Amino acid sequence: MAEVTTSVWATGQQPSRVQRRGRYVPESMRHPGKMLPSIAARVIASYTRPGELVVDPMCGIGTTLVEAAHLGRHAVGVEYEEIWARLAVANLGLAKKQGASGFCRVVAGDARNITRLLPDLTGRAALVLTSPPYGAHTHGHIRSTRDTGEPGVRKWNHHYSTDRGNLAHQQLPALLEGFGRILAGCMELLCPGGVAAITVRPYRARGELVDLPGHIHQVAKEAGLAFADRIVCLLCGLGQGHLLNRASFFQLYEARKAWARGLPIHAVAHEDLLVFRKPSAPPHEPGSRHGDDLRDGRELE
Repeated sequence: MAEVTTSVWATGQQPSRVQRRGRYVPESMRHPGKMLPSIAARVIASYTRPGELVVDPMCGIGTTLVEAAHLGRHAVGVEYEEIWARLAVANLGLAKKQGASGFCRVVAGDARNITRLLPDLTGRAALVLTSPPYGAHTHGHIRSTRDTGEPGVRKWNHHYSTDRGNLAHQQLPALLEGFGRILAGCMELLCPGGVAAITVRPYRARGELVDLPGHIHQVAKEAGLAFADRIVCLLCGLGQGHLLNRASFFQLYEARKAWARGLPIHAVAHEDLLVFRKPSAPPHEPGSRHGDDLRDGRELE
């Protein structure tokens, strides 16, 4: 396992679309809340060895799984929405064609029941890597008057789901309760000393700042995970003496409106990576026992 020596990671040097170009199927851009591939790859390289097992209980289009497969790790993802689960399968198929050596599988289901969905993986995961949803919709993609020549703003690809059972639709208390159930289940999948890494950022609801990282820290503690580290993963780029903007149109628009009202609100330029460990026992040996019997990532269960 690589030693983590820095508390700030320059993970936003390239825009998300550039990081995904040629490595993910084009339809992947439809998902409104994707983890940056550079963040997933850095976490996996830092906290696992080749041949070990990585689990993402809310895998979306499979970013964690794809980056794990390319790094020679095995991976399993659970995704509530079948549309995203099938895109994850497509992305894993592309990764395999490009020579990724890790074995992966995707399960369509509710990760609040993850131990029932993955009963064969108890105590076998070296890493759980995931991110909670930030609401039922995000900024998505836009076309403004400047782009179309027509008045108004057209918006699309900004909804996670229309299913009210999806955690993305829940208010904060229910979201935290559901995510806590997911983390408690992941505790059972982790091997002793295994790592749970969660990317999370604050958000605003009706103008109020919600400290989601602080809430997730508490939920993870209640699930039995021990806090180990907090790392800043930059969403902006680092230029020569200045930052490179990666904020969306709507992030900048909302920030400018707030400044006009006298509120010093800024666009988010980083995500917190909260790192936890399962209480340790005698360390396991890395090797194929963590993943050699996983089904190929092309297969959707």
